[in-house]
Amino acid sequence: MAKNIYFPEKVRSEHELYENLVIESLKIYGNEVYYLPRDLVNEDTIFGDDPVSSFNSSYKIEMYIDNIEGFDGEGDLFTRFGVEIRDEATFVVSRRRWSQIIERYDNDITGERPREGDLIYFPLTNKLFQINHVEHEQPFYQIGNINTYKMRCQLFEYTGEDLDTGIDEIDEVQNDYSYTYLVTTDSSSVQDPTNQNWQALQTLSDGTIVSGEVLAYSDSDNIWHIGNVGADDGKYHSFTTGTLVLRSGRVDYRGDYIDSSFTITAVTEQNNVAQNEQNDDFSDFGDDFLDFTETNPFGEPS
Repeated sequence: MAKNIYFPEKVRSEHELYENLVIESLKIYGNEVYYLPRDLVNEDTIFGDDPVSSFNSSYKIEMYIDNIEGFDGEGDLFTRFGVEIRDEATFVVSRRRWSQIIERYDNDITGERPREGDLIYFPLTNKLFQINHVEHEQPFYQIGNINTYKMRCQLFEYTGEDLDTGIDEIDEVQNDYSYTYLVTTDSSSVQDPTNQNWQALQTLSDGTIVSGEVLAYSDSDNIWHIGNVGADDGKYHSFTTGTLVLRSGRVDYRGDYIDSSFTITAVTEQNNVAQNEQNDDFSDFGDDFLDFTETNPFGEPS
């Protein structure tokens, strides 16, 4: 028997009413979050990864947290490599609101829906989550239409990505944990470099240009903290002693960049990610009950 034609599901007015109710519910029960689209810089087409991705924009939008009793996932784990936090969350966003706020013609968005690999910053807990999967067919065609995206996310682990979102709480992650070069110069005449988005550039003897972003400056010893360092030939290079050019994000009245030149006297590397490593803690703890002066400290018979 055919379906009753007097109770159709595809009524535009009912679709709009239901969608309006969904949006209103998300605004009442949801939370304001920031959506960070991922910009691929040098994608590995074999493994589908881009460890030097950048996040250069952020968009505030309301989303509902589907985990009413706390985060999902395995939680806090004590492993042989230290403590790992494996929180997971599911965010729900309205499709219409997504199109209005994020998928705008003047925004830095290339996809027509949320993308796996993008980030969501949850200010309530001060955490970044990475989207692992976007469910676009749930709930399953209520009244013949779908009005939301469900994004299953995992706590983001920073591995050196470039964060320039304009949100201080997010951008500080890069300043605190990125691999940084400490470049000492002979003098300084630049005031407050980070507020002007200064870039550090140096031309090596073979013509290769090495550049990076100025994260901080210590005026007491003329040390520039430079992160996101790369070269124009795509290979590994470091700053060396010689001439360093600092370029401001501003331009003068002629449209030229405002540059300043200095002489590099020393270069050291600082691995900020290693601050959270617990190798020494585990080693000291093991020395309390294992005697490594023995041939076999684990007690097997010789």
